[in-house]
Amino acid sequence: MRKLLFTVLFVGFLSAALFSFGGCSSPVPNRNPIGEVFPTIEATPLDAEGEGSGEVRIPGDFAGAPLLLLVGYVQDAQFDIDRWLFGVLDAELGVALREVPAARGMAASLASGFIDSGMRKGIPQTEWGAVVTTYGKTADTIAKVTGTERPRNARVLLLDGEGVIRWFHDAGFSAATLIALRSALAELR
Repeated sequence: MRKLLFTVLFVGFLSAALFSFGGCSSPVPNRNPIGEVFPTIEATPLDAEGEGSGEVRIPGDFAGAPLLLLVGYVQDAQFDIDRWLFGVLDAELGVALREVPAARGMAASLASGFIDSGMRKGIPQTEWGAVVTTYGKTADTIAKVTGTERPRNARVLLLDGEGVIRWFHDAGFSAATLIALRSALAELR
């Protein structure tokens, strides 16, 4: 009984801490990275078979064509990311797209398997390959590019074929902003 109580309390505490995706991490001031080269990172798709397998390099593995990244630093960013996903797919922009949960902090790094498992439970298996997770130092690298203030807003980055950030938005989804993204993408083609 005592062991069960400890397990329940531990899992509850861990869940609260981890699902904030680094909520205890210090915020990084927001910034506009347009014109900068996105740093090379390694991320793990949710459909990877075990730790370290199937990692993708961003932007390297997508060189030569535009890439749209939807970055979220906290679980609450999923609402904004979902609006962006629906808008981009509905607009049929025809761009490679990756959702990038960026879980900052040591606690998130230590529980990456637990967090990835939780995401798999909420995402259809057919979509797992488009979700590439980052933790700890890699997530911090992304945070330095975009900033993390207003963490519930997705960071939307359009990279050109050479990894240069050509369009950026961090103020929430809107139809007008989607039209601006479409225009920026048309300029890259």
